[in-house]
Amino acid sequence: MPVLVPLMTTPILIFTIVLVVTSVTLALFVLLHKGRGGGLSDLFGGGISSSMGGSSVAERNLDRLTIIIAVIWLACIVALGLLYKLGS
Repeated sequence: MPVLVPLMTTPILIFTIVLVVTSVTLALFVLLHKGRGGGLSDLFGGGISSSMGGSSVAERNLDRLTIIIAVIWLACIVALGLLYKLGS
């Protein structure tokens, strides 16, 4: 007789919540990036940059935050995959 394991254990629930939050945050951060013709980052001071410096401090910080959120998102995907695989 097989042992039934609940699908929504506490670690799976935590990683699922973190995944949803990071997904929404990552989508917003990608939209804030400056594209070819500016972007939503201009609303928050991202459009103020010196002509000699390349990208502004706000844009570089946005790049760093986007990478950090993307790494957390990827880790949640891997962790959920492992938890579901070990649980079944």
